Amino acid sequence: MAVSTSGIEIRAASRPMKEAIELLSSMRFAISLLTVICIASVIGTVVKQHEPPNNYVNQFGPFWADVFGSVNLYGVYSAWWFLLILAFLVLSTSLCITRNTPKILADLRNYKEQVREQSLNAFHHKASGQLAETPAAAYERISALLVARGWRAKVQQRREGEQLKGTMIAARKGSANKLGYIAAHSSIVLICIGGLFDGDLVVRAQMALFGKTPFGGSGLVAAVPPEHRLSPSNPTFRANLLVPEGGRSGTALLNFPTGVVLQDLPFDVELKRFIVDYYSTGMPKLFASEVVIHDHATGEKTEHRIEVNKPAVHRGVTIYQSSFDDGGSTVKLRAVPMAGGRSFEVDGQIGGNTQLSSDSTGEKLTLEYTALRVINVENFGAAPGVATDVRSVNLVDSLQGQLGSGAKVRTHKELRNVGPSITYKLRDSAGQAREFQNYMLPVEMDGTRVFLAGVREDVGQEFRYLRIPADENESVQGWVRLRQALTDPALREKAALRYVAIATPTDRPEMAAQLRATAERSLALFAGAEPVVKGQRPPGGLASISDFLEANVPESDRGRISEVLLRVLNGSLFELLNLSREQAGLKPLPPDTRVQAFMTQAVVSLSDSFFYPAPVLFELTDFTQVQASVFQVARAPGKTLVYLGCVLLIVGVFAMLYVRERRLWVWLQPVGDETRITAALSTTRRTLDADEEFEQLKSTLMKGSPA
Repeated sequence: MAVSTSGIEIRAASRPMKEAIELLSSMRFAISLLTVICIASVIGTVVKQHEPPNNYVNQFGPFWADVFGSVNLYGVYSAWWFLLILAFLVLSTSLCITRNTPKILADLRNYKEQVREQSLNAFHHKASGQLAETPAAAYERISALLVARGWRAKVQQRREGEQLKGTMIAARKGSANKLGYIAAHSSIVLICIGGLFDGDLVVRAQMALFGKTPFGGSGLVAAVPPEHRLSPSNPTFRANLLVPEGGRSGTALLNFPTGVVLQDLPFDVELKRFIVDYYSTGMPKLFASEVVIHDHATGEKTEHRIEVNKPAVHRGVTIYQSSFDDGGSTVKLRAVPMAGGRSFEVDGQIGGNTQLSSDSTGEKLTLEYTALRVINVENFGAAPGVATDVRSVNLVDSLQGQLGSGAKVRTHKELRNVGPSITYKLRDSAGQAREFQNYMLPVEMDGTRVFLAGVREDVGQEFRYLRIPADENESVQGWVRLRQALTDPALREKAALRYVAIATPTDRPEMAAQLRATAERSLALFAGAEPVVKGQRPPGGLASISDFLEANVPESDRGRISEVLLRVLNGSLFELLNLSREQAGLKPLPPDTRVQAFMTQAVVSLSDSFFYPAPVLFELTDFTQVQASVFQVARAPGKTLVYLGCVLLIVGVFAMLYVRERRLWVWLQPVGDETRITAALSTTRRTLDADEEFEQLKSTLMKGSPA
């Protein structure tokens, strides 16, 4: 029986209704819906779902970010049009099953024994011959043969009056092929219904019917009003639950574009211990949670260990280990004013903020503590002295490292843990913020120990790092003292005098005045205290030196003059460094190789510091880490339907692809004491296997017939 692809034919109905039902029940319509769902699923896989809006603006631009957001491409699987397509697919597939199932069941009971003997000659697989045995003996032999080979048969004896005209044996095999159609299409219905149940369709329906709305404010969870909460008896949900170490929580969060809806659980989850293990690359290898579940109804306490792919189940709610986060670690920062001034300490907690204000300018800033990373593993073997963030995956480099000549020189990886880092934001009164990432310990780069202070304007950008050289005590204080001394005109003047006293040739004392003027001016230009062009604010650093040379020195002399200025600047800065150490009660540094390396990096970092977009640099001095576990809690009644649908889909596809339906007709006609036999085989697909099977049947059925 051929399965129809047209819709249900409605006789008693209006023409538009008839055409609509025929369209909905047609297989072509169902296949079209499946195609749209596949395309939407690809989009939902490629485009990250439920990211912050700024991420999409950075990725697609303002125009296309709004366009894609208007059609809910950032939440495809919960979009109204996606759920509507799923509902139509359920309806269409159900109508397809309703239309074809009675025909299939009727066809399974029909052996088509009424076929005329003359029609057997029209089949591709056919055979005829004369058997040297009586019709009764031939019937017994052939019946036993078909039963032994798994054929199911039905017999019809045809008579003319009282005389037997012949016997038609109609047999069939592979009926499961038709049942595979029902199983495969039923699986689609079950999977889609399970998906609708386990999606947020039920949650949205409750919000619409019972006046539940997302909560967009802040404050304590216990203080959130009931209109933003869902009952613990909610039949289906999928939410996130964050529990810090030593804490407990019984309220999960469902994220929506305009806020969150709180899902009260019938139990509390207490996190006793969070366990995390890392690979050498710094990627998490294992994270698990040892929890105690406190049941609200019975007060019973149940201990569980939850790992990835090893969830816990309590009162029909499955608790999955989703991720981990900071649970409110406390940090201690030292604020270093970039333009001079006394340092001060700031205590904070990850996720919190501190209000800051400038005494000189009155500018108000908000310091937001974003993240604390205790482990930062970097690759120092990719290039000499260059650190690479191995948390990022470079597929091209990975493939090139494995393909090609066996003698290829591969990059050696030298992985090191460079220690903790703090990420924070500085937000001004207008709400604009920059993100900063500072490392607690110095990192060796290009043979020099440096502290990395990163900054970026937006989350879509990479961090740009200010490299601050570490002093002899492995701290930033030496550089900070030099940076602050550079802003003091009196110290710059003393440094210039000291440099002149050392650098003036003993046989040419008349050069002292000119050398002093050059040293003082180079320090002033470098400090940004002297404008290159009148009325314009100097940038400071090496940029001011470059602008000065372009404005005042002919191009032919710039190379020679710049070399002199840099030599004078470096010597003056070294004297300025020792002056700052004297003020701090420290011994002066000798001009040895180590100090020269420090000064080389200090000049570059001091120059870059004038472009550092913050008035203060925050140095991480101490922290107390508190980890938190992120669970996904789900009540999924449709899970059983989905599993059943998957089983039916496997069975149905296997039956349709690998089970061949065959029908066999054998006509036995008495001719005296012998029997005239005619046989024919029908199959849904003509294959070599069918040809071979019929040849074997033919040789067995025609046993005893003349060649």
